[in-house]
Amino acid sequence: MKSGIVLNAGLVVWAAVAGTSSSPAHAASNKARLTGLSDVAFGLIASNVDQSASQSVCAYSSSNTNGYSVTAIGSGGGGAFELLAGATPLPYDVLWSDAGNQTSGVALAPGTTRSGFTSTASQQTCNSGPSSSASLTVIIRSATLMSARAGTYSGMLQITIAPE
Repeated sequence: MKSGIVLNAGLVVWAAVAGTSSSPAHAASNKARLTGLSDVAFGLIASNVDQSASQSVCAYSSSNTNGYSVTAIGSGGGGAFELLAGATPLPYDVLWSDAGNQTSGVALAPGTTRSGFTSTASQQTCNSGPSSSASLTVIIRSATLMSARAGTYSGMLQITIAPE
C-alpha cells in the first residue's frame, strides 16, 4: 500500500460439510460438523505490516480416528483467496490448525483438500469438553498491502470439512 492510502477489508466466512461415502450406513457412522465460524473484518488498514485475523471454531468428526479433511474456496477467480474492490484483487492466505486458540497453522490452497486433521471435540458444537477444537487464520501479507490500491474490499470464504 502506498503511503497515505487506506483500505477497508472484510470477509464473509461460511461452513459446509462434505460426505465421504455413498453408503448410507457408512455416511451415518462418519459425520462431521463445523460451528462457530464468524465473518472476518479487518476494518481500516493504514499500514504495510501483515494483517492477521484468527478465530477458534469447533470442528467435530465422529469417524473412528476423529480425523477430518479441510477444503477452502475463496470468491476470487477459480476459487482464489482474494478480496475484491471492483475488479482490483487483494490476495490473502488461509491457515488451518486442528487446535483451538492458534494464530498459525497449515496453509490451505484454494479448492485443494488437505487431509490429516484430528478433532478433539467430544460434542458436535463443543458445548462440553473443549470449547474449541480448531483455528482459522486469514492473513493479508505486507507485500500485498504495499501495492494495494485504496478501496473497500470484500469477499467470501467457504470452509468444508469431511470425516476421514
